[in-house]
Amino acid sequence: MTLRTLGLSMLGAAGLLALPACKKEEAPATPPPAAPVEAARAPEEKAPHAATPIQAPGQTTNVAVGKGEVKGTVTFTGTAPVAADLPPSADPACEGRASKDEAVLVKDGKLRNVLVRVRGAVPGASTVPSEPVVVDQSKCTYVPRVQGAVAGQPVVFKNSDGTLHNVRGVVGTKSAFNVAQPPSGAPVQKSVPAADDVLKLKCDVHPWMTAFVVSNPNPFFATTGEDGTFAIQGLPAGTYTLEAWHETFGTKSAEVTVKDDAPATVAFAFTAEDASAKK
Repeated sequence: MTLRTLGLSMLGAAGLLALPACKKEEAPATPPPAAPVEAARAPEEKAPHAATPIQAPGQTTNVAVGKGEVKGTVTFTGTAPVAADLPPSADPACEGRASKDEAVLVKDGKLRNVLVRVRGAVPGASTVPSEPVVVDQSKCTYVPRVQGAVAGQPVVFKNSDGTLHNVRGVVGTKSAFNVAQPPSGAPVQKSVPAADDVLKLKCDVHPWMTAFVVSNPNPFFATTGEDGTFAIQGLPAGTYTLEAWHETFGTKSAEVTVKDDAPATVAFAFTAEDASAKK
């Protein structure tokens, strides 16, 4: 056997010995089991659309497809329920939070955090806004507590606190999502549920934290501020059903006729008995 032939034979044998080792290294690792709580993810980037201002508490959405306006006041008649004390917290990030439950906020007979919305379809208002509504977590409190959104619109959750939160979304009795958010972590984006659903938000780390996003088929809604007032602008002329929703007292409805030349006015009134009727 020549030296050249012997060399080739030795190289071939070495290659055969190395082959199983390479295959062993390339074997894929077993994936870890999925966690029950989602990790925080930054919002997905989407193609830009025409800007649509999103309402804040006490303000209108300002989406104009007409010239009509509805404004009014939500009052509370009688003695408001006594607000329960919130449990103490040793978390320093929660310093400065409210000491009382804020489900019912009444000042001078005016009821705060009532979501007033136009029910049903509105001509010319079929586009779902691409800009998200935002829920922040500040001082272990959801801000805002109550707001509206168009069905299918993005909702972004922020954690401005230096502590761990989780955002657990519930629609009725069904869990929609459960997202962990580390201290000052990246915002997380989800979609607002189907029209007329109420998305309730809870934090299992700080169980007193509660907020609501009320889903609507159109962008005509507003949340009452401390003075109990609301204004919904940009409606086309016509007759609509207006609904006032409160987390404790349920709903009140009224028919309203909107004209282009003068604002329509509506007044809603809740009482303590409405809480019993809701149950």
